[in-house]
Amino acid sequence: MLKCWNAPEEAAAIQWNATIPAMPAMEGRLAGVLEAASARPALVEACGLTMDYPCDGGTTRVVEDVSFAIQPGETLGLVGESGSGKSTVARMLLRLIEPTAGEIRFEGQPLPPASSRQMRALRRRMQIVFQDPYAALNPRMSVRQILAEPFAIHRQPPPEGLPTRLRELLRSVGLDESALARYPHEFSGGQRQRINIARALALRPSFLVLDEPVSALDVSVGAQVINLLRDLQRELGLTYLFISHSMPLVRYLCDRVAVMQRGRLVELGDCLQVCEAPANPYTRQLIAATPEMPLANSRSA
Repeated sequence: MLKCWNAPEEAAAIQWNATIPAMPAMEGRLAGVLEAASARPALVEACGLTMDYPCDGGTTRVVEDVSFAIQPGETLGLVGESGSGKSTVARMLLRLIEPTAGEIRFEGQPLPPASSRQMRALRRRMQIVFQDPYAALNPRMSVRQILAEPFAIHRQPPPEGLPTRLRELLRSVGLDESALARYPHEFSGGQRQRINIARALALRPSFLVLDEPVSALDVSVGAQVINLLRDLQRELGLTYLFISHSMPLVRYLCDRVAVMQRGRLVELGDCLQVCEAPANPYTRQLIAATPEMPLANSRSA
């Protein structure tokens, strides 16, 4: 089961490796990120998050006592097999669903209730990119309408003017401004995901949840999107929670990794350390189920 979870086919996983270029010099990147962040509070904190869902007249616990913190400018990878609770944790962090127990903090302050005016304002700072790039876009709306919608919902017109901001958003994700007049069905899967990323960036957030953003894409296209996300993080100082089934992708993009099994957090640490010397047997299983790929130097070369 683990093999099926981690990669559809060994050949496809190897193709992923071929499409991900060697990382530029990254020595000391994690140390630099954490040193710069150490004087500030964590941007996002999950404190004892627990989630129960109604089931057959009772409840089923899908997440239990999950705690971690994400520092400003950091990428935390969240991995685990399907049904381990990764997406539920992400939705609790954004107050899209209310946890049964536990607390979420943003910049050191507890998140207010989901329906409050304060939470509405905070949503401009916290955005999500979903797994399915087509389902996340309204097929009846043009790209212009899709990208303009966040400004209308939050009643916050961009200071540089809406047309200028929309063109800037498209350029930032590698699309031409001619895309504004087109509709989602006129784009490829990779282009649609770029539009989703542009929409998530519209209100200049500081925190993005990336919920398996490339799992629905061809491997070569997905690699381009991953590199785009890395470049945007550097340019805009973004903080990511990156949910993925691919350990090689997590190793390539993330500073730290959190491993979930059956709703619990079983391991959390530096990405290279966890990948090269995992402490938990379940983590070792996940890594062993992945076809070996020469990405060890991609984080330290």
